[in-house]
Amino acid sequence: MTEQTNPTLLSSPLKGFFKRIWVVIVGVVAVAVFLLWPVLSNSPVDYADIENHFKYGSIGSEPINGIPYWIWKVLPDLFPDKLPGKGYTSLGFIKEPDKDLPVGFSQRRVFIDRVGLNCAVCHTGTLRDTPNSEHQVITTMPANVLNLQGYIKFLSAVGVDERFTANRMLPEIEKISGGLNPVEKLLYRFIAIPQTRDALINQAYRLKFVEEQPDWGPGRVDTFNPYKAIQFHFPMDKLRQDELIGTSDFPSVWNQKPREGLQLHWDGNNTSVDERNKSAALGTGVTPTTIDLPRIQRIADWLWELPPPKFPYEVNETLAATGKPLFESNCASCHAFGGAYIGKVIPIQEIGTDRHRLDSFTYETISNQNTLYAGYPWRFEHFRKTNGYANMPLDGVWLRSPYLHNGSVPTLRDLLEKPENRPQEFYRGYDVIDRAKVGFVSDVAEENGKKYFKFDTKLDGNSNSGHLYGVDLSSEQKDAIVEYMKKL
Repeated sequence: MTEQTNPTLLSSPLKGFFKRIWVVIVGVVAVAVFLLWPVLSNSPVDYADIENHFKYGSIGSEPINGIPYWIWKVLPDLFPDKLPGKGYTSLGFIKEPDKDLPVGFSQRRVFIDRVGLNCAVCHTGTLRDTPNSEHQVITTMPANVLNLQGYIKFLSAVGVDERFTANRMLPEIEKISGGLNPVEKLLYRFIAIPQTRDALINQAYRLKFVEEQPDWGPGRVDTFNPYKAIQFHFPMDKLRQDELIGTSDFPSVWNQKPREGLQLHWDGNNTSVDERNKSAALGTGVTPTTIDLPRIQRIADWLWELPPPKFPYEVNETLAATGKPLFESNCASCHAFGGAYIGKVIPIQEIGTDRHRLDSFTYETISNQNTLYAGYPWRFEHFRKTNGYANMPLDGVWLRSPYLHNGSVPTLRDLLEKPENRPQEFYRGYDVIDRAKVGFVSDVAEENGKKYFKFDTKLDGNSNSGHLYGVDLSSEQKDAIVEYMKKL
């Protein structure tokens, strides 16, 4: 007789065994989720206040072109010899006392925390009433103190430095971070640090032409040549020499509604504020796949009817009253909203200003640019090649110094002089206001150990020629027009 096995007697220990295995699996999964969820999530740091959102909010530059947070934080400590002074502020980035990042930098967690650029990096500046005054941070004005070329060169230099290794970086990161968790340590050692170094080396290679350009100086950027190199992979060493310099001033970005339909950018190559915004976002490191449309739209809505800051100092109302009809008869048709030529391109042969920025934006650039966002309703379709520079509205013009598209004339009063009588050399990056001539004081070479940038109008891209309108007025008439323009 065969002995029968009672299945009930065997099931109890098996059930216990599988129960223990299940508990272990659930525990491991729970620990993994606890450790990895912060790593795997993708979320930006948001701000309820719209001005803080403009200064520090993400627009989508971090996922692909952002730098891991702790690497970015430690770079100035590891490579102080690559900077002109202490920290990122030595490059003109604006650091507010209660904020972790400088103005124009945003943070987003994409596996790990990353730092990217946003709109405010190019459109926030500072102002002082006197040399002894505190710096006032003014959003939406041109970034008058920012040395963006210096930042590009810094990142290029550290990427190829032999100190850029996990063994050198991690101990420094541990010091300032208070300690990474085990998963973060692994990610930084084997992924974040080597991949960041590779990305910076690749970027340095693509942007090596920047090293051969005349220094931009604070408040300026080569708008489209880096675009060609990074977005479109142009062979920069094979381009014509006359298109390799396109340096121009940062613009203001307030009061956008009346600009819709005008020819935008310095050369008037687009009439859509929305396309202009999305194009500018690409310049900060956003890509067509990472652009954060809702957060960009939040900024665009704020800027739509945001008025320019008013001139905060005393105006000679009698002199301004004399200047108003002079402005209306000499300037308003090109530079006042509603003017017959506002937002229209003046041929380069007539305007006569430095043509490098115009020549840098080529038909080949347009052909590539109009492929961006292909497959999306917002694909670019408004970019065009022009033959000159567009007449810009002068709202808030007192905060937009230096003048002309390339920032080659320090004050409004200087702009009303013939080119040979305009300053041939002056200093940029000094933020004390020149109340009389309207602009920033431009004859200070150094203050409290900080050296300012000497702008030489003889260098390629820096000419202060052209724009001869009003130069034949009397000195008294010129003073009156400038006094009136303080009120714009």
